[in-house]
Amino acid sequence: MDNPKSKRKRGRKLPPRPVNQNGGKKKKRALAPSSRLVAPLPHFRQALVSSAVNHWLRPCRAVGNYLLSLIHDNSDEIEQPFVVTGGDFCRTRHCAAISYASSYGPNASCNQRKVQNEYSCLRLRKPSLNHHYKGIGGGYTFQKYDIKFVVKATSEKSFGSESQAFDPKSVLDSVKNSLDAFYRFSRPHTVIGTALSIISVSLLAVEKISDISPLFFTGVLEAVVAALFMNIYIVGLNQLSDVEIDKINKPYLPLASGEYSFGTGVAIVSSFSILSFWLGWIVGSWPLFWALFVSFVLGTAYSINVPLLRWKRFAVLAAMCILAVRAVIVQLAFFLHMQTHVYKRPPVFSRPLIFATAFMSFFSVVIALFKDIPDIEGDKIFGIQSFSVRLGQKPVFWTCVSLLEIAYGVALLVGASSPCLWSKIFTGLGHAVLAAILWYQAKSVDLKSKASITSFYMFIWKLFYAEYLLIPFVR
Repeated sequence: MDNPKSKRKRGRKLPPRPVNQNGGKKKKRALAPSSRLVAPLPHFRQALVSSAVNHWLRPCRAVGNYLLSLIHDNSDEIEQPFVVTGGDFCRTRHCAAISYASSYGPNASCNQRKVQNEYSCLRLRKPSLNHHYKGIGGGYTFQKYDIKFVVKATSEKSFGSESQAFDPKSVLDSVKNSLDAFYRFSRPHTVIGTALSIISVSLLAVEKISDISPLFFTGVLEAVVAALFMNIYIVGLNQLSDVEIDKINKPYLPLASGEYSFGTGVAIVSSFSILSFWLGWIVGSWPLFWALFVSFVLGTAYSINVPLLRWKRFAVLAAMCILAVRAVIVQLAFFLHMQTHVYKRPPVFSRPLIFATAFMSFFSVVIALFKDIPDIEGDKIFGIQSFSVRLGQKPVFWTCVSLLEIAYGVALLVGASSPCLWSKIFTGLGHAVLAAILWYQAKSVDLKSKASITSFYMFIWKLFYAEYLLIPFVR
């Protein structure tokens, strides 16, 4: 018995095949560009295409979000904006339509799905650039995105934060602030005093004009640089040990104000101490090296807060430390450095050297006593038993003034007894003028004002500098 379906199939008329005019052979018809891409694809190719679409969309979205965040941060600076929309940024001239078999597609006749990818090329429109990106397929649906970016239409750089980061004025201000902080950290009045004292004492070793030669300047430079490095170590260590006290007494110092961290202070202090010893060692001058070593020991014992040390707590020990460094070591050690190491002469202790040591002993005691007068408030809180805390500001103040006046009187007598006329004039007249100025300034000080006392203390340091200008004339 015949199957009815097969009968219907056999009775069905097929349309005639087209006959090619060229020899009966069928010519292959050229496919349209879009139809070439229409081909059934297996499921793994479906996933491949959808992942490619995802791969293209991801960076576009990331760039859009990044630009939006930048524009949002600078939205208060927008002038004459034009609109850039995210999708027309890069539009191509054609789209690819890819059809492939899928069990999930809505088309029942051919069981296929379409994946359309629109890629945009740069196209500038009148007010805006619209970026459209659409992908459907592989179980993922990408909707049309219209992202608008507002861009500042000015001649300035688009990245304001970067331009500020590399602003030359900001960099210059930062350098100035750093130098100013280090200037205050180094305690410049002590640096100037150290440099002047070494130069002045070195001139005492000069016996004739020919001694002032490149050899002299080299020896002085070696001594000054090494001593300044050690000076920064000593004053820096003192600040590290007195951070809490300086917040009351000297809040302008970098460690007390917070401009320098404790670690920064330790790094600076350690570096300068190492540099000082290294320079003293390579110079090869034993007087210079021992001057640095003794200054290091006394400066450390004066400041560091460990058992049996921190001698600044005790008034007499504190004064002795300052006297030993400023009066004895500076005068004797640096004179011997020039005399024995630079000029290769036997050590001698001349009249000018003895005068300088004696006079600076008075001056060092005055500095040791006076420096605590402005700091009495913080010293009381932290238990520093200075003479100002124990005796009061006024007695210590006038004791310091009296000691300096006595020292100037002795200097007048030394100058008057000099065999050289020019030495008599310079030393006698110079010390008389300094004594008169000291008395005049002392009478105008308000002992109830910390600013007035501090100003007078800095004036004493100026007298200290002036004395070292007069010492080379003592003969």
